[in-house]
Amino acid sequence: MSASASTTDRALWAILGSNALTAVVALVSGWGLLQLLWPFWIQSVVIGWFAMQRILKLQAFCTEGFRINQRPVEATPVTRTLTAVFFALHYGFFHFIYFAFLAGFTAAAAAGGGSVAVTDTSSGEVTQVAMGQVRALDWLLFAALGFVFWRSHGGSHREHVEADLAGRPNIGTLMFMPYLRILPMHLTLILGMLLSGGGAVLLFLGLKTAADVGMHRVEHALLRREKTR
Repeated sequence: MSASASTTDRALWAILGSNALTAVVALVSGWGLLQLLWPFWIQSVVIGWFAMQRILKLQAFCTEGFRINQRPVEATPVTRTLTAVFFALHYGFFHFIYFAFLAGFTAAAAAGGGSVAVTDTSSGEVTQVAMGQVRALDWLLFAALGFVFWRSHGGSHREHVEADLAGRPNIGTLMFMPYLRILPMHLTLILGMLLSGGGAVLLFLGLKTAADVGMHRVEHALLRREKTR
Protein backbone atom coordinates (compact mmCIF):
# COMPACT_ATOMS: atom_id res chain seq x y z
CA MET A 1 0.00 0.00 0.00
CA SER A 2 1.34 3.45 -0.94
CA ALA A 3 1.88 6.21 1.60
CA SER A 4 -0.91 8.31 0.07
CA ALA A 5 -3.33 5.37 0.17
CA SER A 6 -2.40 4.71 3.80
CA THR A 7 -3.02 8.37 4.65
CA THR A 8 -6.36 8.26 2.86
CA ASP A 9 -7.37 5.13 4.78
CA ARG A 10 -6.41 6.67 8.12
CA ALA A 11 -8.47 9.77 7.42
CA LEU A 12 -11.44 7.74 6.24
CA TRP A 13 -11.33 5.49 9.30
CA ALA A 14 -11.16 8.58 11.51
CA ILE A 15 -14.32 9.93 9.86
CA LEU A 16 -16.18 6.63 10.13
CA GLY A 17 -14.91 6.08 13.67
CA SER A 18 -16.09 9.46 14.96
CA ASN A 19 -19.50 9.00 13.33
CA ALA A 20 -19.78 5.45 14.69
CA LEU A 21 -18.85 6.66 18.18
CA THR A 22 -21.59 9.28 18.01
CA ALA A 23 -24.07 6.61 16.85
CA VAL A 24 -23.13 4.35 19.77
CA VAL A 25 -23.48 7.18 22.27
CA ALA A 26 -26.86 8.04 20.72
CA LEU A 27 -28.11 4.46 21.01
CA VAL A 28 -26.82 3.92 24.55
CA SER A 29 -28.18 7.27 25.75
CA GLY A 30 -31.51 6.83 23.97
CA TRP A 31 -31.08 10.02 21.97
CA GLY A 32 -33.64 11.34 19.57
CA LEU A 33 -33.00 13.41 16.46
CA LEU A 34 -32.49 16.60 18.45
CA GLN A 35 -29.67 15.23 20.61
CA LEU A 36 -27.99 13.72 17.55
CA LEU A 37 -28.07 17.00 15.63
CA TRP A 38 -26.17 18.95 18.29
CA PRO A 39 -22.84 17.05 18.18
CA PHE A 40 -22.91 16.93 14.39
CA TRP A 41 -23.53 20.68 14.32
CA ILE A 42 -20.42 21.01 16.48
CA GLN A 43 -18.53 18.76 14.06
CA SER A 44 -19.63 20.91 11.13
CA VAL A 45 -18.33 24.03 12.88
CA VAL A 46 -15.01 22.25 13.49
CA ILE A 47 -14.84 21.34 9.80
CA GLY A 48 -15.46 24.96 8.85
CA TRP A 49 -12.69 26.18 11.15
CA PHE A 50 -10.13 23.81 9.67
CA ALA A 51 -11.31 24.61 6.13
CA MET A 52 -10.70 28.30 6.75
CA GLN A 53 -7.26 27.57 8.20
CA ARG A 54 -6.47 25.39 5.19
CA ILE A 55 -7.25 28.27 2.83
CA LEU A 56 -5.16 30.71 4.86
CA LYS A 57 -2.16 28.35 4.79
CA LEU A 58 -2.12 28.03 1.00
CA GLN A 59 1.10 29.09 -0.69
CA ALA A 60 0.89 28.15 -4.37
CA PHE A 61 -2.69 27.80 -5.62
CA CYS A 62 -4.71 28.30 -8.77
CA THR A 63 -7.89 30.32 -9.34
CA GLU A 64 -9.16 28.67 -12.51
CA GLY A 65 -12.93 29.15 -12.74
CA PHE A 66 -13.00 31.10 -9.47
CA ARG A 67 -14.48 34.60 -9.39
CA ILE A 68 -15.01 37.33 -6.81
CA ASN A 69 -17.80 39.81 -7.60
CA GLN A 70 -18.19 38.11 -10.98
CA ARG A 71 -14.59 38.87 -11.91
CA PRO A 72 -11.67 36.46 -12.35
CA VAL A 73 -8.93 36.87 -9.76
CA GLU A 74 -5.21 36.30 -9.54
CA ALA A 75 -3.51 33.88 -7.15
CA THR A 76 -2.33 36.51 -4.67
CA PRO A 77 -2.21 36.77 -0.86
CA VAL A 78 -5.10 39.26 -1.04
CA THR A 79 -7.24 36.72 -2.92
CA ARG A 80 -6.37 34.08 -0.34
CA THR A 81 -7.37 36.35 2.56
CA LEU A 82 -10.59 37.56 0.91
CA THR A 83 -11.60 33.98 0.13
CA ALA A 84 -11.01 32.86 3.71
CA VAL A 85 -12.97 35.81 5.12
CA PHE A 86 -15.87 35.28 2.71
CA PHE A 87 -15.98 31.58 3.54
CA ALA A 88 -15.94 32.27 7.29
CA LEU A 89 -18.82 34.77 7.01
CA HIS A 90 -20.94 32.69 4.63
CA TYR A 91 -20.36 29.32 6.29
CA GLY A 92 -20.69 30.92 9.70
CA PHE A 93 -24.03 32.51 8.77
CA PHE A 94 -25.45 29.14 7.72
CA HIS A 95 -24.39 27.63 11.02
CA PHE A 96 -25.80 30.52 12.99
CA ILE A 97 -29.17 29.83 11.33
CA TYR A 98 -28.87 26.13 12.18
CA PHE A 99 -27.94 27.05 15.74
CA ALA A 100 -31.10 29.18 15.99
CA PHE A 101 -33.19 26.26 14.70
CA LEU A 102 -31.61 23.82 17.14
CA ALA A 103 -31.93 26.20 20.08
CA GLY A 104 -35.59 26.77 19.24
CA PHE A 105 -36.27 23.04 18.89
CA THR A 106 -34.43 22.37 22.15
CA ALA A 107 -36.55 24.88 24.05
CA ALA A 108 -39.77 23.63 22.42
CA ALA A 109 -38.92 19.99 23.14
CA ALA A 110 -38.14 20.80 26.79
CA ALA A 111 -41.55 22.40 27.13
CA GLY A 112 -43.27 19.58 25.24
CA GLY A 113 -41.69 16.63 27.02
CA GLY A 114 -39.49 15.67 24.06
CA SER A 115 -41.98 16.51 21.30
CA VAL A 116 -42.25 19.56 19.08
CA ALA A 117 -45.55 20.85 17.70
CA VAL A 118 -45.41 21.26 13.92
CA THR A 119 -48.21 23.09 12.13
CA ASP A 120 -49.21 22.28 8.54
CA THR A 121 -49.45 25.76 6.99
CA SER A 122 -51.95 24.62 4.36
CA SER A 123 -54.42 22.78 6.60
CA GLY A 124 -53.61 24.25 9.98
CA GLU A 125 -53.28 20.74 11.46
CA VAL A 126 -50.85 20.48 14.37
CA THR A 127 -48.71 17.34 14.71
CA GLN A 128 -46.53 16.39 17.66
CA VAL A 129 -43.14 15.19 16.36
CA ALA A 130 -40.92 13.23 18.77
CA MET A 131 -37.41 14.74 18.65
CA GLY A 132 -35.98 13.92 22.08
CA GLN A 133 -35.20 16.10 25.05
CA VAL A 134 -31.72 17.43 25.84
CA ARG A 135 -30.68 16.66 29.42
CA ALA A 136 -27.83 18.10 31.47
CA LEU A 137 -25.66 15.02 30.88
CA ASP A 138 -26.16 15.36 27.14
CA TRP A 139 -24.30 18.68 27.08
CA LEU A 140 -21.26 16.97 28.62
CA LEU A 141 -21.49 14.23 25.98
CA PHE A 142 -21.75 16.87 23.25
CA ALA A 143 -18.57 18.51 24.54
CA ALA A 144 -16.72 15.17 24.70
CA LEU A 145 -17.74 14.29 21.15
CA GLY A 146 -16.72 17.78 20.03
CA PHE A 147 -13.23 17.11 21.39
CA VAL A 148 -13.12 13.81 19.46
CA PHE A 149 -14.14 15.63 16.28
CA TRP A 150 -11.47 18.28 16.86
CA ARG A 151 -8.76 15.67 17.27
CA SER A 152 -9.78 13.52 14.30
CA HIS A 153 -10.29 16.43 11.90
CA GLY A 154 -7.14 18.10 13.15
CA GLY A 155 -5.12 15.07 12.06
CA SER A 156 -6.72 15.08 8.62
CA HIS A 157 -6.15 18.83 8.38
CA ARG A 158 -2.41 18.49 8.91
CA GLU A 159 -2.23 15.88 6.15
CA HIS A 160 -4.26 18.07 3.79
CA VAL A 161 -2.06 21.11 4.43
CA GLU A 162 1.08 19.07 3.71
CA ALA A 163 -0.45 17.90 0.43
CA ASP A 164 -1.53 21.47 -0.45
CA LEU A 165 1.97 22.80 0.10
CA ALA A 166 3.35 20.10 -2.19
CA GLY A 167 0.89 20.92 -4.98
CA ARG A 168 -1.19 23.74 -6.41
CA PRO A 169 -4.83 23.23 -5.39
CA ASN A 170 -7.74 25.29 -6.68
CA ILE A 171 -8.77 27.75 -3.96
CA GLY A 172 -12.37 27.85 -5.18
CA THR A 173 -12.72 24.10 -4.90
CA LEU A 174 -11.29 24.11 -1.38
CA MET A 175 -13.77 26.81 -0.37
CA PHE A 176 -16.87 25.02 -1.68
CA MET A 177 -16.11 21.44 -0.59
CA PRO A 178 -17.09 21.82 3.10
CA TYR A 179 -20.66 22.70 2.15
CA LEU A 180 -21.30 19.05 1.34
CA ARG A 181 -21.17 18.40 5.09
CA ILE A 182 -24.13 20.66 5.90
CA LEU A 183 -26.52 19.08 3.38
CA PRO A 184 -27.53 16.14 5.64
CA MET A 185 -28.40 18.55 8.45
CA HIS A 186 -30.43 20.71 6.07
CA LEU A 187 -32.29 17.74 4.59
CA THR A 188 -32.94 16.18 7.99
CA LEU A 189 -34.39 19.38 9.42
CA ILE A 190 -36.91 19.30 6.55
CA LEU A 191 -37.54 15.59 6.00
CA GLY A 192 -37.03 14.50 9.60
CA MET A 193 -40.08 16.47 10.67
CA LEU A 194 -42.20 14.04 8.61
CA LEU A 195 -40.86 10.94 10.37
CA SER A 196 -40.99 9.46 13.81
CA GLY A 197 -38.02 10.01 16.11
CA GLY A 198 -36.31 6.71 15.28
CA GLY A 199 -36.84 7.08 11.55
CA ALA A 200 -35.40 10.59 11.59
CA VAL A 201 -32.32 9.41 13.52
CA LEU A 202 -31.66 6.64 11.01
CA LEU A 203 -32.19 9.05 8.12
CA PHE A 204 -29.73 11.53 9.56
CA LEU A 205 -27.06 8.91 10.29
CA GLY A 206 -27.32 7.55 6.75
CA LEU A 207 -27.18 10.96 5.09
CA LYS A 208 -24.38 12.19 7.35
CA THR A 209 -22.13 9.19 6.84
CA ALA A 210 -22.72 9.11 3.08
CA ALA A 211 -21.90 12.82 2.78
CA ASP A 212 -18.75 12.47 4.91
CA VAL A 213 -17.43 9.55 2.87
CA GLY A 214 -18.39 11.28 -0.38
CA MET A 215 -16.58 14.46 0.53
CA HIS A 216 -13.55 12.50 1.68
CA ARG A 217 -13.36 10.82 -1.73
CA VAL A 218 -13.75 14.14 -3.54
CA GLU A 219 -11.01 15.76 -1.46
CA HIS A 220 -8.50 13.04 -2.17
CA ALA A 221 -9.42 12.82 -5.85
CA LEU A 222 -8.72 16.54 -6.03
CA LEU A 223 -5.40 16.17 -4.26
CA ARG A 224 -4.33 13.40 -6.62
CA ARG A 225 -5.32 15.49 -9.64
CA GLU A 226 -3.41 18.53 -8.39
CA LYS A 227 -0.28 16.44 -7.85
CA THR A 228 -0.30 15.30 -11.47
CA ARG A 229 -0.35 18.84 -12.87
